[in-house]
Amino acid sequence: MTDREFWWNHLRWQLLAFVVLATLCVCTSLDMLLAHVLFYDESTQTWLASNNWWVTHIIHTGGRWAMRGAVALALLTWVATFFNARLRPLRLASGYLWISMALSIGIVGLLKVMTNVDCPWDLTPFGGKFPVVGLFADRPDDLRRAQCFPAAHASSGYALMALYFVYVERDRTRARIGLTVGVLTGLIFGISQQARGAHFLSHDVWSAFLVWLILLSVYAFGLRPLLQAVTRTPAIGSASASRVRMVDFVD
Repeated sequence: MTDREFWWNHLRWQLLAFVVLATLCVCTSLDMLLAHVLFYDESTQTWLASNNWWVTHIIHTGGRWAMRGAVALALLTWVATFFNARLRPLRLASGYLWISMALSIGIVGLLKVMTNVDCPWDLTPFGGKFPVVGLFADRPDDLRRAQCFPAAHASSGYALMALYFVYVERDRTRARIGLTVGVLTGLIFGISQQARGAHFLSHDVWSAFLVWLILLSVYAFGLRPLLQAVTRTPAIGSASASRVRMVDFVD
């Protein structure tokens, strides 16, 4: 399978699901409905988890630092492979992890600053001061700039899906575990933020898809060609064994 075929095989169904969900959120009141039904109490005008210590301090603040720590650990491991021969087999995996995770979190965070979309808690239907403006609607110039789309915190959780690509062509069981860890972490982060009033469902849908696209692209067009180049390079004796260890880079 070529790199482009691998990329498309791992994108087509995810793209279809994204298009369906994103279209529903844009063309219907699904975002507002779910927020009202699941997370916002009209009688008290409060969000389900607005004052929840666990959600605010553990899942949000603690989760943010945990993901930063994961990226930093991958980066430090990659740097250490240049100084410690025993860690050298981890070079490709750790390099992929820190680059792909940092790109995912960074790109979603940059878009959040640029897109000028309000958080639910800022909108008048939820006790806020600002009118509801559609995702792709023309925003009035007299409104202050908003920074709530896509969902940055959820993206940091979904970034752990990078673990799937570390193992995808070497150990399917570990790959599934890595994918499960990333999806569950992203869902926990995303739903907790929705419960605080920080995001709508659509914000998380876009984050999940963007992160998957970035992780997949970095693997398919970055790491995968490197691995294939290593395996195609002829070697004899100890050099061959060294190359095999580079391919078996997460064992």
